[in-house]
Amino acid sequence: MKKTSYILIAFVLLVFASGCKKFLDINKDPNNPVDVQESLILTPLELYTTTNIVAGYPGSVSAYWMQQMAINQPAPEIDSYRITPSDVNNTWSFDLYPAILLNARIMVQKAEKSGNNGYAGIGKILLAYNLAFCTDLWGDIPYSEAFQELANQRPKYDSQESIYKLIQSTLDEAIVILNSAPAGVKVGTDDLIYGGDFASWKRLAYTLKARYYLRLSKAAGYSATTQADLALAALQNGFSTNAQNAKVTYSGKAKGENPWYQGTLPGAGGVVLSKYFTDLLVSNNDPRLPIIATAGSGGDYVGRQSGTTPTPDPAIYATVSPNVGGYSEADEESGKVAPVYLATYAEALFIKAEATLIKSGPVAATPVLKEAIEANMNLLKVAAVDRDAYTATHSILDPVTPLKTIIVEKYVANFLSPETYNDWRKTGFPVLTIVPNAFKPYIPQRFPYPSQEVTANPQPQQSVLTSEKVWWAK
Repeated sequence: MKKTSYILIAFVLLVFASGCKKFLDINKDPNNPVDVQESLILTPLELYTTTNIVAGYPGSVSAYWMQQMAINQPAPEIDSYRITPSDVNNTWSFDLYPAILLNARIMVQKAEKSGNNGYAGIGKILLAYNLAFCTDLWGDIPYSEAFQELANQRPKYDSQESIYKLIQSTLDEAIVILNSAPAGVKVGTDDLIYGGDFASWKRLAYTLKARYYLRLSKAAGYSATTQADLALAALQNGFSTNAQNAKVTYSGKAKGENPWYQGTLPGAGGVVLSKYFTDLLVSNNDPRLPIIATAGSGGDYVGRQSGTTPTPDPAIYATVSPNVGGYSEADEESGKVAPVYLATYAEALFIKAEATLIKSGPVAATPVLKEAIEANMNLLKVAAVDRDAYTATHSILDPVTPLKTIIVEKYVANFLSPETYNDWRKTGFPVLTIVPNAFKPYIPQRFPYPSQEVTANPQPQQSVLTSEKVWWAK
């Protein structure tokens, strides 16, 4: 991993993402880019997180593998588990490491040096968020020895457990910084997520702590009860309303449209909804279906079975609604500006429901599950009468399969969220059938290490098969 190259790439990203032409000076040495203010790092850092990661390749793969979406093309395709080391080069070598992790570190270091506490706290939260993304996709990753320029071009890989400890300590540091009276330059409109509202950032940090605590409920050497206790304690300071959701709303202008809108409109490469997902919502008479989806040409919500022969008329299939799964108003123009969510109040409640189930059983967790479903339906503006009719029959936890009920409901509420992939790997829910003509005879448990990384920084962990579970899922 060569930091010198990464800095150049990251610098170019910052310049073009922020549109700051004043940094383009042909008389400057390109190997020593000029200093960049924290305010010019934050905006592209947030946009790269939502556009290239949450709703980018990793998010798309999650939606396909978790059978929320399908693609009307011959197998093997992305929805039939086709993934190769070269497919993930950009996510690792262009997005996560240089554009996000490196720039987050730079922003934090600059902010700490200059006393701009707000940028330091926000930077640490974004760093922790993306570190979790990286380790959840690959397992062991380079970090402690990374970003050292020529001093170490082959950094060792840190264990996933050590990365998770770092994530929690980084979030703790962010909370401490933001709890103090923020000094230095005020964070404002350059913060696309919260507009410089540090109380909101702290709530996000606590919600993420809960997410990552509960992620380890099955990890070797960790107690499910202890992790549930930690998650519940963190949630006391986390999200308490939908108004606190962490999101980036898009401008809707050319090249500034919501990435899901760009990638899921009818005709976008044959992208449609999956048979599993549509059948689930139809069978449950779920009132979110006409909000999330647009019916096919026959007027019905028909999903495609991935891996089968493509139909010559993909219009028969249901598609993601033009308002991007109900996350914006019900018209095409607003779909362009629909937000991409990093974390939501509904997710926080589903985490609480699972943690409560672990601690106190299904009876205690039932009202929390009901709140979680209601929070998601309220976000999607489901009519109260339809919401209440649904929760009356679908929020009751039986003593036999309570975890399945929670996670399947979370799967629907987390439509287009990569968290569905993490939940499936940890719990096995929803129960998904391997699609026909699959690239591999299994749903991958992880991404393969990128071919560029294998060539530049060979490490023993890179031989792991995509069928092997990551540490926290074993």
